[in-house]
Amino acid sequence: MSDASAPRRVLARLLNHVGPPVAAVAALFAGWEAYVQLSGISATTLPAPSRILFQAWEQRDALARHSMATVQATAFGFAASLSAAFLFSVLIDFFRPLRRALFPVFIITQTLPLVAIAPLVVLWFGFGLTPKIVLVALVTFFPMLVALAQGYESTDRNIAALLASMGASRGRIFVMARLPSALPYFFAGLRISITYAVVGAIFAEYAGAARGLGIYILNAKNNFRPDLVLAAVFVSATLTLLLFGATVLLQRAAMPWARLSERRP
Repeated sequence: MSDASAPRRVLARLLNHVGPPVAAVAALFAGWEAYVQLSGISATTLPAPSRILFQAWEQRDALARHSMATVQATAFGFAASLSAAFLFSVLIDFFRPLRRALFPVFIITQTLPLVAIAPLVVLWFGFGLTPKIVLVALVTFFPMLVALAQGYESTDRNIAALLASMGASRGRIFVMARLPSALPYFFAGLRISITYAVVGAIFAEYAGAARGLGIYILNAKNNFRPDLVLAAVFVSATLTLLLFGATVLLQRAAMPWARLSERRP
């Protein structure tokens, strides 16, 4: 009896999580389609979702090719950002004066407007992959750093004191107590940063690139094709949602105890 009802429970849980957002998006698109069809607005001003989807299918090869370039820039840039954020978070956790010295510098980097810095980065590093990696890392580094630093601070002092009383070194305490305590904060920062990563890559491509969704959007805009612009935007949003979903699955795999605590009555 319990084995037969298990798939139903899984399906009900899936519908409970996925159903509301899917219904909201479907209602938005239906209202959008109805407005375009009934108002008679020009397709060059506001194309209908049906037209956007049709053009996306017609341009699927070009969109796939440009999307792969954007995914590549996003992956390399985010990997560089994640590595740098973890390294600096460890350094400032072990050396507190370094935290007071570097944090203002990191904050200043977040005040730099991308619209101003992106052309300079392209000018310095060319039109290849490097400027995209730099810009993606720039927009995703600080949220990850702050999340990790805050996570280390959330460590239960009693656990750290117990490990210290048992002769554990500072590095051992970090690995056994501070690092596990930072995992929820780490994944929260990961979800925030991953949503910025695709946008950062597209903005870098928009400033100057040979391939990518950013240059595809720029070319479509210059050709007065809002349907193709929105098709690329939909692809970008889909990529972001897929990456966000991947971080959620990664968190569930890395923190199985969190799921057990959620199931408790």
